[in-house]
Amino acid sequence: MNKLLASLIATLFVGVAAAQTPAVPATPATPATPAVKAEVKADKAAAATVKSEAKVEKAEAKAVEKTSKADAKTKAKAEGKVTKAEKTDAKAEAKADVKATASK
Repeated sequence: MNKLLASLIATLFVGVAAAQTPAVPATPATPATPAVKAEVKADKAAAATVKSEAKVEKAEAKAVEKTSKADAKTKAKAEGKVTKAEKTDAKAEAKADVKATASK
């Protein structure tokens, strides 16, 4: 019990001593100078420029990709038409051969 009473009294003294110490006044924030503000604005403008350039490059890459896909589709269609024409020619030749053989 004596130890408990001693610790409570010691806590009381420490609490009183802490309450009496003066609080340290907060240092007032110094306003940013105009030069610093201008520098921050310039940094933001540079970042925005880089970002917009990246968007433009991405759009250009997409456009190139679309045109290459369209060219590939057109080429594939043309090749399909060529093979279709070849098949038609082969059928016509086969019919002509059959007719020639039949007429002999």
